[in-house]
Amino acid sequence: MPDFTYKALDRSGQATTGSISARDSQDAAVKVRALGVFPTSIGVGAKAVGNGAIAEAEAAGSAAKKSAVVAVKPAAGKKVTKLQILLFTREMSDLLDAGLPMDRAFSVLIDQADSAPLKVMLNSMQGDIRAGQPLSDALRKFPREFPDLYANMVKAGEVSGQLSGVMTRLAEFLEKEAVRRSQIMSALTYPAVLIFVAVSAVIFLMTFAIPRLTPVFKDMGADLPLPTTMLLGISGFIGKFWWLIVLGIIAAVFAFRGWVATRAGRYSFDSMRLNLPPFGALVQKIVAARLVRTLGTLLGGGVPILEAMDISASAVGHMVATEAILTVRGAVRQGETLHEAMEKAGNFLPVVTHMTAVGEETGRLPQMLIRTAETLDFEVDSTMRRLTSLVEPVVVLFMGVFIGFIVLSILLPIFQISSLVK
Repeated sequence: MPDFTYKALDRSGQATTGSISARDSQDAAVKVRALGVFPTSIGVGAKAVGNGAIAEAEAAGSAAKKSAVVAVKPAAGKKVTKLQILLFTREMSDLLDAGLPMDRAFSVLIDQADSAPLKVMLNSMQGDIRAGQPLSDALRKFPREFPDLYANMVKAGEVSGQLSGVMTRLAEFLEKEAVRRSQIMSALTYPAVLIFVAVSAVIFLMTFAIPRLTPVFKDMGADLPLPTTMLLGISGFIGKFWWLIVLGIIAAVFAFRGWVATRAGRYSFDSMRLNLPPFGALVQKIVAARLVRTLGTLLGGGVPILEAMDISASAVGHMVATEAILTVRGAVRQGETLHEAMEKAGNFLPVVTHMTAVGEETGRLPQMLIRTAETLDFEVDSTMRRLTSLVEPVVVLFMGVFIGFIVLSILLPIFQISSLVK
């Protein structure tokens, strides 16, 4: 077996070094921990006994590199989905609640994993766990899959000894977020289909049907009515300069994305979303629901309030709300209560400040925040159903007006010619 050098900390926090023989780095970490110290780094020893040990160490390192390449290769270009993270959280919660050790729980999840990217990620995390790292540190190596909210709650659960309960809270949080995303997508699907059909019909009429009638109108030899002239002009412009229109749309999209990518642009866009009737009130409720659910979940998981507000500010996904939360955080740090700071900021819905006050007075702030999120979710569902029901008549009205304009533009010259013949 090759020799590994290690650096570790003893129980008093003093640094110590040494070497140990092991099959690989994970086996070395287990043996170092068995010595009663915590390993901070492990590597193949610079000195080994004889050339055979050196050759064996190099062969082991080479084999490890090859196996790593083989393990990562199937996952190239693929990602671990939000649903897989949700299932991982729920299953880990159940396994820990059943009393399985962390390493054994990971082995079960790896055996059950049916996705190559997920299996690679779980194997990496299990290796970190076996090397003596806490689960929260292993999670931080995958920031896209496990954001700060997730890792900090796990860390709080490890410190408090309630990791199973924290994982359950996280699973419930992720399930509610998934339900919310699904509801929003379902509500937007029908309007999107209607708008797509309407736009497609307009493009077909302007680029295919109207150009075929243009020679007929020109052969009439009489002055065409204004609606017909306008229709033919628009159709001719689209047919001749369609490429310019496409380039303009692409340029506008890229310009908008560049503007939103700046801090000032993002703040202006988020402010506009809050003040755009009739959607501003809906956006307010969606943002508030995400904020109070995130904050309530973090506080319920044992995360300190200032740290929980920092994480919530970054997780809410709305620049105006983020700055408002950070302003409230500064006031709370100065000794104010949370609901007083919210009232002074003036950016929070009354239901949020009132329920926060009740939670602080009763000592049940996390539960009150999560209950507020559920109330806001119900209001969002009702508002989205009302708005969705308005989309169909608006689109139908638009199509009726446009098609009526086309029919009128086509019939007016015919009526004009008929009157001249008479």
